[in-house]
Order: sequence, then structure tokens, then C-alpha cells
Amino acid sequence: MVKLIVSDMDGTLLDDNKNLHDDFWEVFYKLKEKGIYFVPASGRQYYNIYEYFKRIEEGLIILSENGSYIVEDGKEVYSKCLDKEKIVELVEDLRKIPNVNIIFSGKKKAYIEKNVPEFVEEVEKYCARYEIVEDVTKVDDEPLKITICDLTGVEKNSYPHVEKYNKYFKVAVSGFIWIDFTHKDSNKGTGLQVLQEKLGISKDETMVFGDYLNDYELMKQGEYSFAMDNAHPELKKIAKYNGGDNNDCGVIKSIKKYVLDENI
Repeated sequence: MVKLIVSDMDGTLLDDNKNLHDDFWEVFYKLKEKGIYFVPASGRQYYNIYEYFKRIEEGLIILSENGSYIVEDGKEVYSKCLDKEKIVELVEDLRKIPNVNIIFSGKKKAYIEKNVPEFVEEVEKYCARYEIVEDVTKVDDEPLKITICDLTGVEKNSYPHVEKYNKYFKVAVSGFIWIDFTHKDSNKGTGLQVLQEKLGISKDETMVFGDYLNDYELMKQGEYSFAMDNAHPELKKIAKYNGGDNNDCGVIKSIKKYVLDENI
């Protein structure tokens, strides 16, 4: 029996316009009545995710920053921060890569160095709180994640330059223009494992949804793993089920079919 459902947001629960479908709420409250947890899991900032789900007054659990920061009803239950010395080395190296913009994600807010309109527009999609600073390595905040935004595409341009950092960080391509650097031992899968232990729920009682490579470990931590139609080929290889089209309520329809036993 499924007791916990964890879903990525962009390209998965949200449509391509970054909207949460109105049908979600009916499904969420049906799950809650059955004692089934629904948890959004994203590389997004906690405050940004909260804006989507703030109407939930009690029992809101958010797994943010690719599993590095878990908050329940506004209170931190888990975090895995980066080593500040390693961040300085990383950021100095990233600054040398053409077309790269850097985001420092802390517990208080996100921090960026460049006021480039195209970059800021992307930042505002995922960060409800951010600040433009002179040097991200000197901010007074606990570091959860460093992110590259490369509008030319990261897999061909940026990733070859940063692959070497896999020995120090968890380096994940999280979208066409995004690479995330989190703690070596932190990802959505390890975050989910922490949550499962806290709730007393097993892998066999967990359903997960995702679409990109930062969902790879998440897929392995749930017995019922769903990759969306638009998912990265490597994710589809390990997922057990198809999650459908994110623009056609794929997650919601899958939950109705496999958990709520509703005809769709």
C-alpha cells in the first residue's frame, strides 16, 4: 500500500508554463483523508515551492534544494550544507567558464552576482527570495547549493568543465540550462530516505515521479517509480512506470489510477 508520494515539480507536477493544475487540490485532500503524504521534491528554493502549496495549513512537507533542505510546517527537519572553503574554490573556477551565471542558495535566500536580465528572469522562476551581491562567497548564510545557469545549454558547454567536481560535490544536470552542486552525500534520494525514516514509511510504500537527472536517485528510493513522457532517457531506463504528460496532468492521473482507484 502506498503511504508516501513524492513528486518533482518542473517538467513533472507542473506544466510547461510552471502552473500547478487546479485538479491537484482535490487529489491532495483525498490522499490526506487516507493518511497518505504528498511531498513536492525539487531543486527549487524552499520559499519558492512554498508559494505553490501555502494554502495547506497543516501537514505540508517540502523537500527542496535537491534534498538538501527539508521543512515541515515551516520548521526545518533536515539540512545538509556545503563546506564554505570548497565553495570558494568552486565559484572561482566557475567564473572562468563562458556563459556561466552562478547562484548561491542559502537557508535565508539565494544570491547572484550578475544583473543580466535573461538570467534574472530565470532566477525569479525558481527563487522567491534572492539578492544581487558583489561576491557570493562572502554572504552570511548557510550554503545549501551552488547552481550554474548556462543559457546556451549545460551538457555540452558547462558540464565538461565541472565533471571533475564530482569527487567533492554531488553534481547533477537538473535541466537544459542548469547544473546543481550539493553536498556529496545529498540528493533527492537521500533526502527522501531521511523523510521515510522520520515518517516510518518504507521504500516499498513509496511512489515517486520525476523527469530529469537530478531525480535519478529519487527513482531508486521508491518502489513505484514514474518517469514522465518528457523525461531524460537515462531516467526512463530505471523508472518502472510511465508518468504520462506533464502538460496533461500526468502525475494527477497516475495517482488517481494507481492509488485512488479512480477511472480517468
